Amino acid sequence: MRILIVEDDAVLAAALTRALSQAGYAVDYVDNGEDAHRALSSDAYALVLLDIALPKMDGLAVLRRLRERKSRVPVLILTARDTLDDRVAGLDLGADDYMTKPFDLPEFEARVRALIRRGQFDAGKSLTHGSLRFDLEAHRLFHNDVPIELSVRELAVLEVLMSRQGQVVTKEQMVDRLFGWGDDGGSNAIEVYVHRMRKKLEPYNINIRTVRGMGYLLEKSSENERTEI
Repeated sequence: MRILIVEDDAVLAAALTRALSQAGYAVDYVDNGEDAHRALSSDAYALVLLDIALPKMDGLAVLRRLRERKSRVPVLILTARDTLDDRVAGLDLGADDYMTKPFDLPEFEARVRALIRRGQFDAGKSLTHGSLRFDLEAHRLFHNDVPIELSVRELAVLEVLMSRQGQVVTKEQMVDRLFGWGDDGGSNAIEVYVHRMRKKLEPYNINIRTVRGMGYLLEKSSENERTEI
């Protein structure tokens, strides 16, 4: 899942980026309202963390423009403004939640998880493929209710593949979903994750097939053609 942080406090933004990246999210960061508006106009996000007091364009204006475009991306306002009028203004413009600085990191992470679930999983709480079930709330993979241990990044790759069953997913699409702008990652990293996952999923009759020149396709092993590494 990709998250956009809009925050002009560089120290806070760095701390939030570090915490979210460790939790397995791809994180992008901008420090002013105009850049936030441009990012939200061109990229798809699972969540926006939005300060109100921003240079160039304040956060409420960013939020107003976002909702005018009919975007339903969840927005969590993070601000030092704690008056009732400020909270009401943000919520009336379409914010989904509101946290006042300073805040505790565990509560912040819990609210992030709750908002992403609300925004992404209205159609259901799990993805299935053959004998596999991906619990979107717990962010865990199961085979006949027995958990399969994957790394955070491996789970993220599998989530993309399971959410687009029957479709070839390109490396570029995976990179876009899994890595933030400044992350050290790319197509080589995707190849490593896929290689590891193939070995872990093989006992469950599931394979990730390489479609030469295009990307990857999740399928049952009985449907496989020759797998290319």
